[in-house]
Amino acid sequence: MPNWGGGNKCAACRGTVYHAEEVQCDGKSFHKCCFLCMVCRKGLDSTTLAIHDQEIYCKSCYGKKYGPKGYGYGQGAGTLNMDRGERLGIKPEETHTHRPTTNTNPSKFAQKFGGSEKCARCGDSVYAAEKIMGAGKPWHKNCFRCAKCGKSLESTTQTEKDGEIYCKACYAKNFGPKGFGYGQGAGALVHAQ
Repeated sequence: MPNWGGGNKCAACRGTVYHAEEVQCDGKSFHKCCFLCMVCRKGLDSTTLAIHDQEIYCKSCYGKKYGPKGYGYGQGAGTLNMDRGERLGIKPEETHTHRPTTNTNPSKFAQKFGGSEKCARCGDSVYAAEKIMGAGKPWHKNCFRCAKCGKSLESTTQTEKDGEIYCKACYAKNFGPKGFGYGQGAGALVHAQ
């Protein structure tokens, strides 16, 4: 059937989109008033748009639904935000427990990008961009922490014992020399009777 004077179909409402009201995105046409985030329904433009599996989102909702999760992502230094968008109707993704593999012949992709090595702390793959070597093993930057106090470490500030890493203070306190004269401080005086 011929399309007499009509336009494309809107990807959101399926109505006819005429040229004067058309917004194109990812090869699809939208009415300007239909070009909205799938979650919060805010109007979108080229600077606020994020696409996932042919669905359109504002960058905020996209980040809450598909972005990295956990401490330090997207909130600025020193804050912790547990908002995952439930109030906007975003359902949390199911978390899958990691099962380390014993594959001795990883793929060429894993060999090239470092995904075959497993983090000594969490057991997940460590990629080259996030890898720190310590105690002869690969670690994620976020996992490279003292086993006792949780302090973030650097390769120059860590010490190792039995395959685990510690800050120098915790190592000295837990594994350093013990007995008379150690840890008493300079000039400690002990009276013997």
